[in-house]
Amino acid sequence: MKITDIRKLSTAELAEETTKLRDEIAELKRHIYMGDHQNLRAVRNKRKDLARMLTVLSEQLVKETK
Repeated sequence: MKITDIRKLSTAELAEETTKLRDEIAELKRHIYMGDHQNLRAVRNKRKDLARMLTVLSEQLVKETK
């Protein structure tokens, strides 16, 4: 997901998306360890998306508290 798309989301939507991404990452890791999935880049990309979302979420929370 691009940062411009992430910035358009509200804090509630971001919180929901982060939990979804965490679940997806856990599921991908489980498949990799079991040998069903070979694409390690998918986990890396999901983790980067999660980091972007968490960064924007923290920025929005700081703005809301001011």
